[in-house]
Amino acid sequence: MAEELSPEQEKEIKKLNVFKIKGRDKRGRKILRIIGKYFPAKELSLDVLNQYLEKKIFPKLERPFAVVYIHTEVCKSENFPGISFLRSVYDSIPVTVKQNLETVYFVHPDLQSRLFLATFGRFIFTGGLYGKLQYVSRLDYLWDHVRRNKMEIPEFVRDHDEDLEYRPMMDYGVESDHPRVYGAPAVDSSVAMYSTRCIS
Repeated sequence: MAEELSPEQEKEIKKLNVFKIKGRDKRGRKILRIIGKYFPAKELSLDVLNQYLEKKIFPKLERPFAVVYIHTEVCKSENFPGISFLRSVYDSIPVTVKQNLETVYFVHPDLQSRLFLATFGRFIFTGGLYGKLQYVSRLDYLWDHVRRNKMEIPEFVRDHDEDLEYRPMMDYGVESDHPRVYGAPAVDSSVAMYSTRCIS
């Protein structure tokens, strides 16, 4: 039997600020911002999430819109719900909402997510979603598409973006994302270190 969305769960999901519709991109489309780090993967059931989206999010997306998905600090063991979960959520999205989704800006993709989507994205996300995906490695590149003063970006995302400016090899998983003193060698040995962030 499907779990029903309770008023308490609805308030809690809203409070987490995972999903927020605010602002527009430079083509005038509404923005649905999704912050992956805030997603309560361990506590939230598929039924409850689908009911929340159906009640609070989908009715506001009746016209063409874009998604800004922020992947910063997403970790498989903490806030990543799994591929089958994501596929089920995607399959439950109404056809009209899928048709209205025109672009997904994927902010701060790591090496693992790039490789996975490049390999399996076309098969898992049908209906052309993979073709709507745009990787955005820096916030400055996001502002080429989205109106900066209309988009709220959490401080930890800005901090990570600044780290990437000093240590660009983190983009490719060649350098660990553990804190280090700026100006120190990016790689301590002749063997490059792969990113330890949420290795699948």
